[in-house]
Amino acid sequence: MEIKAERTRLLQRFPSLAGLSDDQWEQAHPFVRTFPAKSRLFQKEEGERYGLFLLSGSVRITRIGEDGGESMLQLLSAGQVCSLLVLSGLSGRDYPGEMVAETEAEAMFVAKESFLRWVKELEPFRRWFFGDLLDNILQLGERMDARPSEPLDRRLAAALLRGTSEREPVLHATHQELAAEIGSAREVVTRALQRFREAGWLETGRGWLQVVRRDELSSLLGDEVTEKRKDSR
Repeated sequence: MEIKAERTRLLQRFPSLAGLSDDQWEQAHPFVRTFPAKSRLFQKEEGERYGLFLLSGSVRITRIGEDGGESMLQLLSAGQVCSLLVLSGLSGRDYPGEMVAETEAEAMFVAKESFLRWVKELEPFRRWFFGDLLDNILQLGERMDARPSEPLDRRLAAALLRGTSEREPVLHATHQELAAEIGSAREVVTRALQRFREAGWLETGRGWLQVVRRDELSSLLGDEVTEKRKDSR
């Protein structure tokens, strides 16, 4: 019964996998794990053995460069698959990133061989994946174009508003994580957050920030509309 329930949950989030046969499902040896916020759930070692489907929560995918700097590569929400995981697997290369839960997250793990076979053999899933990959590439290009010209305070305000809502004003993130997301240095982000706090727009603590004045942060963005990043489902 539990195995059937897990398959049902997967199909609810990933309907493009509806064509899976019973044999394909059993050969994948699926299992579900729950991770608390800020915990690491996937890196090179897991990438050698598993594929991953995010069922709930949100996950940050980062990469450490040769200079030791951290950069955010992708932000996953429930119902998404890490594009790096698929592309590195298909090319026979090691998984280059690290997944860290931003909120409590639930993920389904399947055997890597089955995961890649589903991409290659199940056309609805393959079309969905590459469509999602295209969207991610376009969004990444937009972020890269915006970084040189968009003021840091504006980029930071947008990140804070995406990560919170009126109902959930607390964002669990370090200064380094915010810096990686908006393409800046931790020290610069720390100074900007200090200005926001002194203005009464934020309250801060170790590993968390609470937005107090969303209207003031929104005013930095002008007419731009931001989307809530946390999974609200």
